[in-house]
Amino acid sequence: MTLTEIANHTGLYKSTVLRLAASLEECGFLERGADLVYRPGHELWRLGALYSRRLDIAELIRPALEVLVEKTGETASYYIRDGEERVCLYRKNSPRAVRHHLDEGIRLPIHNGAAGRILCAYSEPWPADGELLRRQRYCISLGERDPEVGAVAVPVIDLSGQLRGALSVSAILTRFDKAAQDRALDALKLAADQLSKLSTLA
Repeated sequence: MTLTEIANHTGLYKSTVLRLAASLEECGFLERGADLVYRPGHELWRLGALYSRRLDIAELIRPALEVLVEKTGETASYYIRDGEERVCLYRKNSPRAVRHHLDEGIRLPIHNGAAGRILCAYSEPWPADGELLRRQRYCISLGERDPEVGAVAVPVIDLSGQLRGALSVSAILTRFDKAAQDRALDALKLAADQLSKLSTLA
């Protein structure tokens, strides 16, 4: 639309439209061509792509969590880092009566627990065990955040090598023995490997 068309459609003065349009151009939301016509800017495409990608990820992560719960009988979750916290974006709770229960959206400390330590290992400042965790690509925590809970977590890495989040299986510590940990780790590694090969995560 031209400046005049925008002014006519909005009822704003042209001077007001110019000021607003200049700000939107500066941020990439509008572009004004040589023909003096305003068009949607590149930033709108980027935001749309981010929104679409997040929806795609949800559609991929939830089935993966379902499979993890089926294979382990325990609670499965997917975390991302938000500053000094980790956020549980998606989860599937164990069907067992006695379980580690999680709610989507819960915020937990970033510096402890298996998922938190995995997220820390892939971002600065690098923790002391960061190199080890990046090399082995998993972390096991036993009673670290909660004395009654154990967890195993692995990173989800996209095709470009970027960390997208952490997949985790958590359980009541009394039944999370070495065999249960190994089962969870095998299932998590397979799930993360399958997710990393999907182009929608790239």
